[in-house]
Amino acid sequence: MYFNQNNNFYHGIMLHHFHDNGIHSKSQGSIDKDDFYKMINFIGRNNILDADVFFEKFKNNKLKKNEVCLTFDDGIKCQIDIALPVLEELKIKSFFFVYTSIFEGKPNNLELYRYFRINYFNNINDFYSSFFHLLNENLNTFFDKNKKQMNETKIKFPFYSIEDIKFRLVRDALLTKNDYENTMSLMMSEKKFIAKEFYSKLFFSKDDLKTLDNLGHIVGLHSHSHPTLLEKLTYEEQKKEYEKSISVISRITNKSTSSIKCMSHPCGSYNKDTLEILNKMDIRLGFKQIMSVESEKGMKKINNSHLEIARQDHAEIIKRINYEK
Repeated sequence: MYFNQNNNFYHGIMLHHFHDNGIHSKSQGSIDKDDFYKMINFIGRNNILDADVFFEKFKNNKLKKNEVCLTFDDGIKCQIDIALPVLEELKIKSFFFVYTSIFEGKPNNLELYRYFRINYFNNINDFYSSFFHLLNENLNTFFDKNKKQMNETKIKFPFYSIEDIKFRLVRDALLTKNDYENTMSLMMSEKKFIAKEFYSKLFFSKDDLKTLDNLGHIVGLHSHSHPTLLEKLTYEEQKKEYEKSISVISRITNKSTSSIKCMSHPCGSYNKDTLEILNKMDIRLGFKQIMSVESEKGMKKINNSHLEIARQDHAEIIKRINYEK
């Protein structure tokens, strides 16, 4: 059974990456079509609400403890190619949270970097080793200083390996954005990886967004440029991120900005400014990235507010399915 004492409350299921035997390679945390079917069966099809139903029941405070919805982040093409046919077959309408710079030909490098490190190295630890080596500095002192944060991250995101956590810590806390991107550019150049050649393979097109909307799925906000630490931006910078995002989605789907009411926080990153901005934009439902209370964000309960609804990562569900076989 999916529901137990640890997740017996309404929440979202967070999905990102899918793989097949064709153009979408297997990668860290990705699942295939069969895994997706198994996951839906494990949760229980009857427990999965259509996005519009989940939203309406949420607004009216009528959601039951065993009711969930499916959410997809980042506008990744494999979701259209692999997950969408399954959703349509099973008649499940879902939330798709997209960051919108991809529709202006300026995708966030996060997905490109992910594709690069998965497909151009023997394994993920081979990439991490090359990355740390290229920095040419002793990182042990940095990791020792941040041991507490690393342990806390492991508790929050148990599906991350220690090497995953170290890499993200270096990327987000040690390096500047320019330093990180310069390092990645050097690595990609060495491997003769040309990013633009992969855009159509990795990201939604405008037509994909229109298709989702026409099929009855809910398209929502996920910022414009997908900063990994949005909470570090100023109030005005965050405001521009979401105002730009809602404007682009409105234009592509030919819907008023006032009709767009849902979002998810990119990388789970937000602060009080973010919540104030989203409230002023009349966003009625927002999803975070974890299934626990974050005291540093002032949470009192798991579903702390209408903009802080919990989500279970699909990797944790697959792990449980495999464990319970």
